[in-house]
Amino acid sequence: MPRVVLKENEGLDDALRRFKRQVSRNGTLAEARKREFYVKPGVRRKLKSEAARKARRSK
Repeated sequence: MPRVVLKENEGLDDALRRFKRQVSRNGTLAEARKREFYVKPGVRRKLKSEAARKARRSK
């Protein structure tokens, strides 16, 4: 979990911005969204296959 220590003479907005940047780089939100609902293994394979097909098409 990202941790932000408030520096001297630093506003709360700046610290919040640093925290948000760390969370997005760490992938915490993406992981939480991915684990929000259970996805059956067969559905997971299907989604992965569709994503690969879409990626190949865009190249």
